[in-house]
Amino acid sequence: MNKEKLIEAARMARENAYCPYSRFMVGAAVLGENGKVYTGCNIENASYGVTVCAERVAIFTMVADGCRKFEALAVVGGGEEDGAPCMICRQVMTEFCKDFDVPVYVGGPTKVYEHSMKEICPLPFVSFKENEDYHH
Repeated sequence: MNKEKLIEAARMARENAYCPYSRFMVGAAVLGENGKVYTGCNIENASYGVTVCAERVAIFTMVADGCRKFEALAVVGGGEEDGAPCMICRQVMTEFCKDFDVPVYVGGPTKVYEHSMKEICPLPFVSFKENEDYHH
């Protein structure tokens, strides 16, 4: 799957966002290493602490389907700024990315920027035993 299709999947997922409090719609799509695309949208709650971001919904859906690693991720916000992942999502992304060079496409209404996982999360909390190559 090319990046444009992944970004479009995130844009489509954004339309399902449940955000009556912030009114900030976000969609995400991850390409699992199994070749499937998993999508998610932000889901808010009156108790703000239980709100879930689009990236985590997409990744958790992938994991629930039995896939444990993703090869690319796209996230699209709906405000004036791009929808960069929050730090909680970045930490979850480090747990399930195939490697720290996977592309992360971050976009807003008009532009999409490409980063690597390592660029957007340079010092993640990781198990050094499992990720010895990260800090080299």
